[in-house]
Amino acid sequence: MRTRWLRPVAGTAAAALILAGTMGVGIGSASAPAQSLEAKMVNGEVYVKASSLTKTLGGSGTYNAKTNTYAYTAYNPIPAVISKVSPSVVGIIGKPAGYEDRYALAHGTGVIWKSDGWIVTNAHVVKDLTSFIVVTADGKEYDGKRVYIDEKSDLAMVKIAATGLKAATFAAVPLKLEVGEGVVAIGTPADFGLRNTATSGILSGMNRSIASDYKLLQTDAAINPGNSGGPLVNLKGEIIGINSLKFVSEGIESLGFAIPTDTVRYVVNHFFKYGKVNRSSLGVTLEESWSAIVGLPSSDPLTVKTVTSDAAVKSGLKAGDLLYSIAGQQVSSQVEVNEILKAYLPGQQVEVLVQSGGKLVTRKLTLVAG
Repeated sequence: MRTRWLRPVAGTAAAALILAGTMGVGIGSASAPAQSLEAKMVNGEVYVKASSLTKTLGGSGTYNAKTNTYAYTAYNPIPAVISKVSPSVVGIIGKPAGYEDRYALAHGTGVIWKSDGWIVTNAHVVKDLTSFIVVTADGKEYDGKRVYIDEKSDLAMVKIAATGLKAATFAAVPLKLEVGEGVVAIGTPADFGLRNTATSGILSGMNRSIASDYKLLQTDAAINPGNSGGPLVNLKGEIIGINSLKFVSEGIESLGFAIPTDTVRYVVNHFFKYGKVNRSSLGVTLEESWSAIVGLPSSDPLTVKTVTSDAAVKSGLKAGDLLYSIAGQQVSSQVEVNEILKAYLPGQQVEVLVQSGGKLVTRKLTLVAG
């Protein structure tokens, strides 16, 4: 059995075309409630009014009086989604540190956050670039400046000297998503000449804990090197995630992952308010149970391995305690802990339920900077 591994999907430093394994592409849509169409019963048959059909379901139709037939063309939202979102997607290309060859470049993708030149992308796209260019969908080039970066979330903000850009529409939180609904990924796969390439698929899974400090969305839309930092879009044209990772291994296909919009909003809001992610921590190191580590359904607590803050010591926490919940929310993984702590700042207090010395006790804990 071959080892599976995860790979960030930014472009690598190379002069030649980057070839990546083909990933599955499909079109899916979430199940929808029944639609009420105007209809009549004639001789035991139900006849739906054509204008009611197109009004309710979209699409178009024509009636052929000679053949007594009606040709209906279903509505395909994907072209409209691509047309709406593509102007908000940019390509990022630059020179990585340590490479002197003028053709040794790395590239990725970004999404316009604000019309005055603020762009969100992955941290791994820009962290090693000594300089880089941002190319907008209309082909204009701008010098890019890395302003904020947070490697724990794999998000960064860059700035270009531009105004009047088309900011993307990010889905409101909490996200209302359904596994199986259709999605579109837009980015710069493999070669910078392929900017604004669109692929389609479905939302394959949610709340994935895969090589990340926070939960991820899973999709089977084709995501390849260079797609990093680009948008994962629902069929309303709303950004639901920033593409970041994919599984790379022989025999594995269609496993891409995106940072969901709620984490993107959390990080970007902290960037603008604090100049960094003002992340909170329990002040302890934790170890997951065997079940949680291998991916089995688990309600096992986490084990406190070390106590690293004075506040945690003062609360009574000690190595060997079992952590069951934070602020009334059960936790079994480090990712679940991190998700809960997104709602708090250092210095705030939370109650934690732990088993200590064989007894279940509630400790009041002051959070520290993480």
